[in-house]
Amino acid sequence: MPMPAHEIESAILAALPGAVVAISDLAGDGDHYAAVVTAPQFAGLTRVAQQRLVYNALGGRMGGALHALKLTTIAA
Repeated sequence: MPMPAHEIESAILAALPGAVVAISDLAGDGDHYAAVVTAPQFAGLTRVAQQRLVYNALGGRMGGALHALKLTTIAA
């Protein structure tokens, strides 16, 4: 079962309080998303470290309930 956009957003916001999250369904299938995450927690981190924080927030759902996520991170 695909992961709804609001669940992706909720998981990220729970792990990164104060973040701003914008989710787009790329294929209209509820399985391929793009996310732009702006968070103060990203300050001073490399892009890889920033993205790791987001993927950790998803709790291992990548590749399962969430098939694909194009991720853009921005330090606030």
